[in-house]
Amino acid sequence: MNKTVKLYLVILLILFIGVAAVELSLPKPINWTQTYNEKHKIPYGTYILHDQLKYLFPNDSIITIRTTPYQYFNALYNWQDSTYTSAGTYLLIKGFTNMDDASSQELLDFASHGNEVFIASNYPPQNILDSLHITVKYDYNFKGRAELSLSNPVFKKDSITIEKGLSNSYFSALDTVNTTVLGYQKFNTSKHINYVKVSYGSGHVLVHLQPAVFTNYHLLKEDHRKYAAAILSYIKEGNIYFDSQNKLGNSLGNSPLRFILNEPALRWSWYLGLISLALFMVFNAKRKQRIIQVIKPLENTTIAFTKTIGNLYYETRDHHTIIDKKITYFLEHVRRLYYIDTQVLDDTFIKTLSLKSGKDRAKLNQLITLIINLKGNRQCTEDDLLKLNTAIENFYTT
Repeated sequence: MNKTVKLYLVILLILFIGVAAVELSLPKPINWTQTYNEKHKIPYGTYILHDQLKYLFPNDSIITIRTTPYQYFNALYNWQDSTYTSAGTYLLIKGFTNMDDASSQELLDFASHGNEVFIASNYPPQNILDSLHITVKYDYNFKGRAELSLSNPVFKKDSITIEKGLSNSYFSALDTVNTTVLGYQKFNTSKHINYVKVSYGSGHVLVHLQPAVFTNYHLLKEDHRKYAAAILSYIKEGNIYFDSQNKLGNSLGNSPLRFILNEPALRWSWYLGLISLALFMVFNAKRKQRIIQVIKPLENTTIAFTKTIGNLYYETRDHHTIIDKKITYFLEHVRRLYYIDTQVLDDTFIKTLSLKSGKDRAKLNQLITLIINLKGNRQCTEDDLLKLNTAIENFYTT
């Protein structure tokens, strides 16, 4: 080990010790990130709400959903009698809801069967808002405090005034036939609707635009918990399906360095290590080996071979074999791109494929019916081959 490397190691060790000493001497800062995570005890987590749900709804079962709403509720749907095998209320507390279209539609279907969907979010799913014929306006120019109240005089004493975690979003247009106004918010002199109940099918959808009132900070502040309890009192009896922020596969985060980056001391050590490595590479950037000769890769003849085999089948009029292979390749494409089981080609398969691919369900039904008929027919004609090829190409291109 030469003197230069020893000097680098000494400097690096001194930097590590200095950073560690500074970090240990500083008080741990408060994390004000609005996570709405039921496992977080920071101000804007929802640990207290999730923990107290069993007391707010003592006669109901609290079920934590760690998958998407579509994955969870679609499994509860009985296709034979077109009903859900379980009933209750879906509960979502989140700042911004990036919900997929399939999950939004599944929640609306769940509500239409006599259940309830409760969403507290600054930005509710746009698909659900459109289906309920309500419009949310977002006013980003606001200051000061907001007065939150409920329209029912019974809850007059439960009104609160908050300053932190606000967003000035409110309902600007409603379907007056099916919508009941439940609550308001007042910024300065402007009073707007922020809590509604919308009838949908045989059930209801409740939407509240200030999720911050359900966080740890506000539930522990003065009597704000009474306002949150009053909001949830509109939920009917039955199972409570709490949408968790910790989905399966993501409960530990997405980054392989999540633990290091979440700890300030380890984070700065990691950054210093990267800087030291970069400096070492800069000062030792001499070429250590000869130039590697570029070898031209072998020519890909797969396409030519495929055309040759295809012409061979076509010239021998072996239409059944070509049809069988086209069906095999199409089903492989569905499994690889949409992750759908293709062993049973039934109505469930068609609905799932339509939702994931965005294709027209009626056209998909025609394509799958054609595939089923041709798979069982050993005497296929050229017209059958052309019909199948046209249907599959339409699926790929439209």
